[in-house]
Formats: sequence, structure tokens, C-alpha cells
Amino acid sequence: MLAALTLVIGFAVGQLTGVRPLAAVVLLAGGAWCAWRSAPAAGWLRVGAVVLVAVLAFVGSHLVAPTIGAWPAVIAAALVLGGATWLLVDRPAVGRPGAGQPGAGQPGDGPTMGAEGAAVAPARRRP
Repeated sequence: MLAALTLVIGFAVGQLTGVRPLAAVVLLAGGAWCAWRSAPAAGWLRVGAVVLVAVLAFVGSHLVAPTIGAWPAVIAAALVLGGATWLLVDRPAVGRPGAGQPGAGQPGDGPTMGAEGAAVAPARRRP
């Protein structure tokens, strides 16, 4: 969700300020934070796939903007990125390919994020 929102906020910053490099800073900062936050549970391969989708959605929005308008293009790109993020990173791992593998977000796989965002050690399994 935040990855998709980053596209919209980045575009809005660029539109409102007229400073495209500032919009780029928003996109890069939001993308970096999302990657850092998601990697422990989803793994870098899935995060990399989401980053690739984000880049393709960004480029695609620029290609369709002359036809459908800038804001509709950004919203479409954000929807595509939001769907890909949910499928690859955010949805529960049950039934997902690789579920139960380290980095797939299963309990006991590694550190997870607690309610305050601090790393929490996994619970030990009893035999």
C-alpha cells in the first residue's frame, strides 16, 4: 500500500512544487523505506521483483499519460504497483510459492517487526 502511495505522493510533490528532483527524492525515499521494511519477511528476491514492477509502472505511466492524462496514469500505475506489492510481499505466505521457506514470512524464519517497528526475535519451537 505504501509503495503505491509513494508514486501518488511523489507525483503530487512534483506537480505542486514544480521541482521534479524533489519528486524523485520522495520516490526514492519511499521505495527505499518499503524495501528495507519488507525484505526481512519477504526476502530480497520478492522485494526486487516489486522494485522492477515499480520501475515498469513508473515508465508506463509516462507512456500513457499523453493519452489518458497525468493523474489517471499515476493512479493506474499505483494500482498496478499496489496489486503487485500485495501479491509478492504483503499477502499471507500460506499457499504462496515458497511458503515455509526462510524469508517467506513464516513464524520462526527470522526476525520480524514488532508493533513499534523494532526487530523481534522469533519464538523458539518446542519439539
